[in-house]
Amino acid sequence: MNDPYADDLVWTPVRYAHNGPVALAHDRLDGAHGTPLLLVMGLGTNRFWWPAALCRALAEAGFAVARYDQRDAGGSTRMPDTSVRNPFKALFGRRGESYTSEDMTDDAVAVLDALGWDRAYVFGHSLGGVIAQRIALRHPDRVRGVVSSSALSSDTAGLRVLRHLRPGLPLRLARARFPEGREGEVEAALAVRRGVASPGYPFDEEAARAWARAQADAGPRDTRAQSRQIGAQWHGPPLRALRRPLLVLHGEQDQLLRLSAARATARAVPGSRLVTFPGVGHDLPAPLAPVVAREVRALADAADTADTAEAAEAGQATGVGDAGGAAGVAGAADPVDAAGAADTAGAADAEGVAGAEGAVGAEGAAGAGR
Repeated sequence: MNDPYADDLVWTPVRYAHNGPVALAHDRLDGAHGTPLLLVMGLGTNRFWWPAALCRALAEAGFAVARYDQRDAGGSTRMPDTSVRNPFKALFGRRGESYTSEDMTDDAVAVLDALGWDRAYVFGHSLGGVIAQRIALRHPDRVRGVVSSSALSSDTAGLRVLRHLRPGLPLRLARARFPEGREGEVEAALAVRRGVASPGYPFDEEAARAWARAQADAGPRDTRAQSRQIGAQWHGPPLRALRRPLLVLHGEQDQLLRLSAARATARAVPGSRLVTFPGVGHDLPAPLAPVVAREVRALADAADTADTAEAAEAGQATGVGDAGGAAGVAGAADPVDAAGAADTAGAADAEGVAGAEGAVGAEGAAGAGR
């Protein structure tokens, strides 16, 4: 069996962007050129959780691929401890104690600045999907389009999360106890990998353990950091204000979030496209990578076409073409309306997806957003 977690890609040396005192570790896929695409991983997990097969497929689809560690994860700045160490308590709390979700979106813009990208597509998974939505809401001039994978709607917060949350896996992870030190980090990461793995695709325990030994850090069991991330409050516009193309992806066997979470996201943004994947959990399995990459490419191509048409109209009206006028674009490739979005089937015969993507914390709140 091929190793679904092996990363034989060449990434640039880690660099750091800065948003005030916060340093944000990021890198780029070496040799990948084309449309800028920024990857945002989920709760408590670093950029290495992005499947290599998916990154390769995205590069082959014509994207320049970059990824970064959010604050309180991976190689980025760890913020000071607060009194809350239970992500569930932080999730349902009324106020964050450390920073806001706006701060987290500004982190992404700092990474774009460091990369020299004026505008980019943003692809977020789990909590990263929520952040991706909010980046586009807060910084619409920096975002061409959004891919939200296995995520809640930006509008879903507090007790409303319960209608979409599957509590089984979070509770199991919350009760789990791991050894101290490096071995505990490996076991915690492996527990997350195993817990979110797609039921319809074989889980390679040996390969997952080897990956965890090479790439895992304290994130999946650092409940204080997870609490700070998931407790970050959003004070920005509602999701219905999004004026960027939106692609919503969701596994039909997601162990953390019901399909209703994806439906709510798609319903909020007219013209969005919802694609669901039979047999897929809260990860991005390697065989699915080509299918996901094609969907993301279609999103970008549709946005480019809309931009061109809008610029032509603006040029006819004013005599000056506005090449950057994507502000009014709200449609993705093959848009589906709110009623149909829920049932869009997602290429179950996908040739594969690149390895599980984590984004669940040791307390199990990984897929939730504020």
